[in-house]
This record gives sequence, structure tokens and C-alpha cells, in this order.
Amino acid sequence: MVIELKNVSVQYIVGDFKNIGLKEYILRRIKGNYDVQNFWAVNDVTFSLEKGDMLGIIGSNGAGKTTLLKVITQIMWPTKGTVKVNGNIAALLALGSGFDGDLTVRANTFLRGAMLGYTRDFMTAKYDEIIEFAELEEFQDRPFRQLSSGMRARLAFSIASLVQPDILILDEVLAVGDGAFRQKSEEKMRGIISRGATTLMVSHSIGQVRKICNKVLWLDKGKVVKFGDNTQDICDKYEAFLRGKN
Repeated sequence: MVIELKNVSVQYIVGDFKNIGLKEYILRRIKGNYDVQNFWAVNDVTFSLEKGDMLGIIGSNGAGKTTLLKVITQIMWPTKGTVKVNGNIAALLALGSGFDGDLTVRANTFLRGAMLGYTRDFMTAKYDEIIEFAELEEFQDRPFRQLSSGMRARLAFSIASLVQPDILILDEVLAVGDGAFRQKSEEKMRGIISRGATTLMVSHSIGQVRKICNKVLWLDKGKVVKFGDNTQDICDKYEAFLRGKN
């Protein structure tokens, strides 16, 4: 088993502390009129994945998808339940972040590579391949801030997809760029998966999930609606659910 979650729950405490400051918070707590609510972002989630599985995680906004990924990557710890992960993880949760807007695209490429642990020699050897895949040949010496959000995400994806992880975690990564670039991204992911990586992908594109995932996890308000390898059936039911909401 590469990933195993048992009864995982994540609780947030929602209140008005951030809006009122420490002094007012203490006064309200003393008077008993501080408004606190408990919110379960992830609620009793259980599933497991084997080597080479490609899991699509679907659900409406606020379903708990990103929170669940953060638990698996150990960015945060669950309030309840257990998480077992066997292998090194590469997580692409915020592609466009971590760049310096004043540096050039070229400089940012080497900077991002260093942040991911790549040597300068490795990045030099891979640089042309990265820029070509990101389709940024004409922008190499421009300040990074001049790039569109799509261009930034393409560059980040191109750099990050050089890794050879045991576990790959993607949060809306394959939504970047136009249709042609999305197809290239999917092909790149298939290559990584074919080498045995276990992959978890959050996506709002049900067509994408149908094409490249062998398992699906459907979340709604933090709870598991369905999980399994009957990908087409689960996607059909989810699309019917969405039509019913509209």
C-alpha cells in the first residue's frame, strides 16, 4: 500500500478573532459573547492507493479536496484519523507561487530548480527542454511579472514535471494553458505514471478524470460520496449531481 487513510477528519475553528484583535477577543471570551463554530473541512475519509494508481479527486468548491491533499503531503495534520504514506512526494499545489517578479524568466527557472533541489548543472542541461515545453522561447529574458498567470503556471509545471517521485500530487495543475498545452501536460503525466508513480489529481475537468484516472474519489462537504475504480460510473453520477444542482 502506497497511501492509506483511515477515518481522517480535519476540523477548523471558525470565529471572529482575526477581525477583532487580541484585546477584544479576550474581553469577548470573558463576557462569553465570542462567536466560535467548528467546521469539518474533511470528515471521516477512508481510502487506499497502490503503486501506479491514478486517483481523480472531484467535488464542488468547498468539498475538502485541497485540504485532503495538504493532509497527505503533511502540510497539515488531521484532527482525527491516521495517514500512512510510503515513498517520496512531489506536490504541485500552487504552481504560480514562489517566483520573483523582478527576475527574468531564465533566472526564475534556475531559482525554482534550486528550490526543488536540482543542481545548477542539471538545470543547465534541462533548461532548453523546460523553456520549449512551457512555450516561452520568446520570453526568456523578460521580467517574470510580465508573464500572464497561464504562462507562469506553464513554466512551473514544466520545471516540476522533471521530478521522478514515488507519489505525485496535483491540484488543478493540468488546467493551465490552452487545449494543446493541456494535452501535452496530460501526456507528460501519463509518462510519469507509467514509470510507477502513484498520482492524486484534483480536477474540475471530468473529461480529464475520465481519460487518465483509474480511480475516483468524490467528496461533498468533506465526506466521501463515492470511491472506487469504476471511474466512468462515478463520473456519470457526479455529472448528474451537478445537473441537479443547476
